[in-house]
Amino acid sequence: MSEVVLETNLGGVNLLKRGKVRDVYEIDEKLLIVATDRISAFDVILPNGIPGKGEVLTQISLFWFDKTKDIIQNHIITADINEYPPQLKQYIKLLQKRSMLVKKTEPILIECIVRGYISGSGWIEYKQTGKICGIELPKNLKESQKLPEPIFTPSTKAESGHDQNITFEQMYNMIGNDIASQIKDISLKIYDKASQYALEKGIIIADTKMEFGFYNGKLMLIDELLTPDSSRFWLVETYKEGQPQDSFDKQIVRDYLLTLDWNKTYPGPVLPDSIVEKTAKRYKEILEMLTL
Repeated sequence: MSEVVLETNLGGVNLLKRGKVRDVYEIDEKLLIVATDRISAFDVILPNGIPGKGEVLTQISLFWFDKTKDIIQNHIITADINEYPPQLKQYIKLLQKRSMLVKKTEPILIECIVRGYISGSGWIEYKQTGKICGIELPKNLKESQKLPEPIFTPSTKAESGHDQNITFEQMYNMIGNDIASQIKDISLKIYDKASQYALEKGIIIADTKMEFGFYNGKLMLIDELLTPDSSRFWLVETYKEGQPQDSFDKQIVRDYLLTLDWNKTYPGPVLPDSIVEKTAKRYKEILEMLTL
């Protein structure tokens, strides 16, 4: 894998936003999204990154965007660096495999989450209320259990801090019934198609989040799609309901950090080489399992 890229600096190109992982540049009416190797845990970006992580996230997103384009259009223009605007040519080595040129959309500020299994914040909410985002669920479900059918559980998209789960009715009040219903239907279709494909590869997609935006009045799928940063991937062969699962994501990092005397505020601790290597291997493994 390539060397660690924690921050990009494309001189002369307008940096629009630097997120936890992605640097977003504006070029005319297009955006260049560059996935760095930064890693965050408990909403804190850690000092050292995971080599190749940005490449994995980009390649998985491109794979799923292509696989779901029969369901809805997405914002991808090209990920071929030879087709990038002239001012980016000098940065080809940096941008290779970890960037994509996309349409500049008007984002809908809602995280569109589909859950096929009960885990994470959904499991916590279910234990307290018997519901997730206002959806009544069967009694006596176990942690990580497969739901009778996938459910759509939106949340607000917070610029900082944690997103907040909302009901479909609240989403309807925010963006209108027609668009809310359309997004719900598309999200469930994408999850259904992706989860069936992943099962054939020995992977369970427990849940995932998607984002949408408008381009010239047309609804589009944007941001990232079905990556280890936006989804819970579990191995079919080790899955066992009634307990937490071993995920293909940064769980290795979270588990390590929980062994430390750290108050989960900035600055975060430097990750040891062994944790970095294990995490990098995990990200690479899910890319190969899904796409090869």
